[in-house]
Amino acid sequence: MRRLFCAALLAYISLSSCKHSSYNSSVMKDPLLFCKTVKQLNDVVLENNFPPMIASRNYAYATIAAYEVMVLGDNRFQSLATQIKHFPALPHIDTTSADLHYATLLAFCKVGEAVTFPEGSMKKYVAKLDSLASIANMSDQMKAASKKVADSVGGCILRWSKKDNYLQTRTASKYAVKNEEGRWIPTPPMYGQAVEPHWREIRPMVMDSASQFIPATAPTFDIKNKESVYYKALMEVKQTVDSLNDEQKNTADFWDDNPFKMNVSGHVMYATKKFSPPGHWMNIVGIAAQKSNADFGTTVAAYAETAIALFDAFISCWDEKYRSNFVRPETVINKYIDPDWQPYIQTPPFPSHTSGHATISAAAAEVMTSWFGDQLSFADTSSLEFGIKSRQIKTFRDAAREAAMSRLYGGIHYRFDNEHGNEAGTRLGLYIVQRLRMKK
Repeated sequence: MRRLFCAALLAYISLSSCKHSSYNSSVMKDPLLFCKTVKQLNDVVLENNFPPMIASRNYAYATIAAYEVMVLGDNRFQSLATQIKHFPALPHIDTTSADLHYATLLAFCKVGEAVTFPEGSMKKYVAKLDSLASIANMSDQMKAASKKVADSVGGCILRWSKKDNYLQTRTASKYAVKNEEGRWIPTPPMYGQAVEPHWREIRPMVMDSASQFIPATAPTFDIKNKESVYYKALMEVKQTVDSLNDEQKNTADFWDDNPFKMNVSGHVMYATKKFSPPGHWMNIVGIAAQKSNADFGTTVAAYAETAIALFDAFISCWDEKYRSNFVRPETVINKYIDPDWQPYIQTPPFPSHTSGHATISAAAAEVMTSWFGDQLSFADTSSLEFGIKSRQIKTFRDAAREAAMSRLYGGIHYRFDNEHGNEAGTRLGLYIVQRLRMKK
């Protein structure tokens, strides 16, 4: 992602080395600067170990805040108010003297910081934006007016966000672990409790309900009949992991996106962090925006709609996960076939059907295809900072299918988890593209 921001950095250096008699408005309207701002929130999410579905909520509200400021100054786009049926129309916002590109950045930071923790997590970055504005000779009056716009819109978004049932789910009951055949139980090495069993109770953005896009049903759990659909799917997982080639390992590693992997070395346990799946897709938006030379407004809009798709996709997927409560392959293989078998990547702490990565990737891919087309190939450099080499992506849909298959290679999902998730996510993504009219 670092290369994404070379232009913004060069502009910063150039401005800092010379004096200008008037405000240089080109600095704040650089789309790469917005990408950098999203990356700052992504880093905060990473450092604070947000589970992927909570991360999607952070991205959704922050990008919507940015989008709603952006549309105040770009008449090609229209507000999401009332398009998202429970999102009320914003009051009149006085934009006099404001730089709406700067205000867009500030609104993103204001909301992104408010829906994350610790408090003040974006403070240092906002100070850098203020310094950049000063170097560009933005007047104090324009700064104040821009901040006022950001605060007004951001405040409206935050008040709206507090009605999505998130706070109520913080005190909801924990998942009841039951040692029943075919039912999910915690997996090694963490044996962590089920993550967000009430996430399906979160208010969706565009879906009518969490159960609107119910995927195909998982096959009946049947470990005794070697000819059953389930048994064959289980053995495919084991045989695939036991015979992985280098390309399959690379695919599994690239799309692993485990935000909190627990490593065990003898008696020592330590965690390593990477972007979660929605963080990975937020990075891909920035890469695609740069590759397609998208302007500021298009970049902001693409981020916002993709974040909305990720948010709703997690609600949809988690509705299925805690409806079916389906057991992970690792649990069954260890119990019935090989007690020492391990998946290639670490099994996350929630039920198997359907694959969250398959679902959210498919939904995001449909939205991004609508913005950037189905012929945009690019190098996904998202994981370079974690020591994972870049991967060439032909299309967004190819990326989504590859992300889904990576879960089979990793040994954490059955093929039907991935296929059912991809299909449901695709339907959801197409629905969002149809329902939201962001361009006039």
